[in-house]
Amino acid sequence: MSPAVLVVGAGIAGIQASIDLARMGFEVYLVERTPSIGGRMAQLDKTFPTNDCAICILAPKMSECATHENIHLLTYSEVILVEGRAGSFRARVLRRPRYVNIDRCTGCGECVERCPREVDDEFNFGLSHRRAIYLPFPQALPRKMTIDPDHCIYLSNRDKVSAVNPKKGPCRLCEKVCEAGAIDWGQQEETIHMVVGAIVIATGFDPYDASQLEEYGHGRIPNVITSLQYERLVSASGPTSGRLLRPSDGEHPRSVAFIQCVGSRDVNHNPYCSSVCCMFATKEAILANEHDPELRSYVFYTDLRAAGKGFQKYVARAREEYRVAYIRSRPGSITHCKDTGNPVVHYEDTTTQRVLEMEVGLVVLCQALIPRRGQRDLADVLGIELDEHGFVGLPSPMRRPWDTSVSGIFACGYCHSPQDIPDSVAQASAVAARVAEMDWARATVRAG
Repeated sequence: MSPAVLVVGAGIAGIQASIDLARMGFEVYLVERTPSIGGRMAQLDKTFPTNDCAICILAPKMSECATHENIHLLTYSEVILVEGRAGSFRARVLRRPRYVNIDRCTGCGECVERCPREVDDEFNFGLSHRRAIYLPFPQALPRKMTIDPDHCIYLSNRDKVSAVNPKKGPCRLCEKVCEAGAIDWGQQEETIHMVVGAIVIATGFDPYDASQLEEYGHGRIPNVITSLQYERLVSASGPTSGRLLRPSDGEHPRSVAFIQCVGSRDVNHNPYCSSVCCMFATKEAILANEHDPELRSYVFYTDLRAAGKGFQKYVARAREEYRVAYIRSRPGSITHCKDTGNPVVHYEDTTTQRVLEMEVGLVVLCQALIPRRGQRDLADVLGIELDEHGFVGLPSPMRRPWDTSVSGIFACGYCHSPQDIPDSVAQASAVAARVAEMDWARATVRAG
């Protein structure tokens, strides 16, 4: 029996579960497929309904997680094999090469400044660019650089370099300017073997591809963006340093329309409710007004789902203090005014049964949130069942709400079911307690 636990996914749920388990004395292996822990919460500007700074809440937890003696971070890695049973799972984790020696890298950023290759920055959802060698975001942990092999000039041409003189190749500027000597072109994929008593899945979510709803023009109409792109625009660490600017011309919009249920509650796409979108849009409408008190926000909604603590008061505050207008409607289409560059929303107001149109400076699509892409591959590796929407299947949601179809494997956060940050944190702590109450866990803790 092993007193160790494998946690898959290092967003807020995975971080909280890891911290709770580590505090109880368990050895934790935290696996994250990206170069840094933090997950989606790191991309948010504020959290509802308090409008607290998201990274200010997340960063201390990231720091504790990264420095706790019982937690082993395995970033830029993924689980490729799991065998065995509860109390004695044999897991295999594949760690991809960063081409940077993390023991030597100081995170100074000199290599980033000198790198000549620019690509779309996935952290900012394509609103800005990053270099081929990069730090995902300013508060990233571990604070170590990563070289993207698909875009690095040297790595993408390495096969063409002469075997007789391997140093004779294009670029390698990062190696030349790194005073710590951290660049390591010889790194290879590494397979890590471990034995763990339990596995916690906390893989989070991905935003649904809003371009699949062609009537809304995402990717075709310049000033139609998604809610997470908006979140990066108003963030101080975002591509515009926190200024709300239109992508097409860099101008301040004077009105913003938020379209709800884009790809959710829709039998043609995702029939379930994503849970957070109503409050997410309310928060973003408030932030828009705080950036510009003259700006008007319009929220086009199917019906408001404000069931959490303080949520209804939050909506009332948006209406009364920030002049946010809520329009009960699911718009039929969005077009583009060639004269002004403004999007035009075509909709039916279901309270008045009138077909109308509204020209606004910016449209924000609150798209559906779906389980992380690759969740089915992970489920196959773990041998667990998923439901019809791709969330983790729960054989007994009333009696054992965190247990998957395989004993000893648990789930928390958005991969479990649609939920907000407080619910994800509460679930993570509940899963940690559930692990600790298993027979093998009580025995190993007493032995320790």
